[in-house]
Amino acid sequence: MENIKFYNVRTAPFSIHGLYEPQNGGQFLRIPEEIAKNTNKHIADGLYRNTAGGRVRFATDSDTLIVKATRTPEEVNGRIAPYLEFGFDLYIATAQGPRLLAAARPAPTEEENVYLHTFKLPEGEKELTLYFPCYGSVADLELGFDTEATVSEHTPYTYQKPVLFYGSSITQGCAASRPGKAYPAILSHRFDFDFINLGFAGSCRGEEILCKHMASLELGAFVSDYDHNRSCATSLADNHYRVYEIIREKHPDIPYYMISRPDFYYNEADFDRRAVVMESYLKAWRGGDRNVYFIDGSAFFATPDKLEYTLDGIHPTDDGFLRMADLIGAVFANTLNLEKLK
Repeated sequence: MENIKFYNVRTAPFSIHGLYEPQNGGQFLRIPEEIAKNTNKHIADGLYRNTAGGRVRFATDSDTLIVKATRTPEEVNGRIAPYLEFGFDLYIATAQGPRLLAAARPAPTEEENVYLHTFKLPEGEKELTLYFPCYGSVADLELGFDTEATVSEHTPYTYQKPVLFYGSSITQGCAASRPGKAYPAILSHRFDFDFINLGFAGSCRGEEILCKHMASLELGAFVSDYDHNRSCATSLADNHYRVYEIIREKHPDIPYYMISRPDFYYNEADFDRRAVVMESYLKAWRGGDRNVYFIDGSAFFATPDKLEYTLDGIHPTDDGFLRMADLIGAVFANTLNLEKLK
């Protein structure tokens, strides 16, 4: 392309967030392959390659941005919106926080598995964050700018120790319209903290090998949105508190949030599952932990028209994710020691 210079996002001055050691080359991943292969089949078969929560940040005075993404084809659940499957959200920094500049689903090219999209940018210097797809997998990513344009570093997050969100398809962002609408992303926009999204659709089961990996990371806070993919309350009780113990062994002082499921329909099974999460919280509190918090998911959609906030009675839509972010954010505002995240 004439008058366009391409850069690989793995090189300076770009910063990549939410992905596992992205500078090492190869497929973008959320967790190491050897960990994925020893958790469960669905994670091993591809969920660990889904780039939920992945972002690249940079600044430029270019009038043009071209996304050149090499895609790894994956089988995708039919509930997933096209922009969530293989779309990129572009956010611009403003005095009021990040604002969506544009969303795009790159178009295929004659080159196999290579997709392109051109963004027209506002004039002048601007700081930009490009979100990777939540359910798609990206093998490589290059960004093209006007040849004479400058490309430089984005201002760092105010709070650089990441908040890790561990959970199900809801955490991963299923049924959002695009990547920036998943509730972890909304919270990051509001508080300006870095984050890691380890939502695994249908596959959040609290395996010890994965929990020990998460505990090995530098973290500012841990969100256990872990009340879905165990088969029943008894199964959930088998290791819900153990997940907490593993994280606490390496991170004794960070805020730890336990969230119960948002699709709560006041039946016995729902009450039993919520009781498991509550008991983990109470056990931690009785043990002297004063930086552990219970967030009651039944409150997220506690209205007569609660189904309006989901796609299928389970997975939140954009409106549902906004409600989740409002209530979780209210708890964060009173409990998240942001200074320790710096």
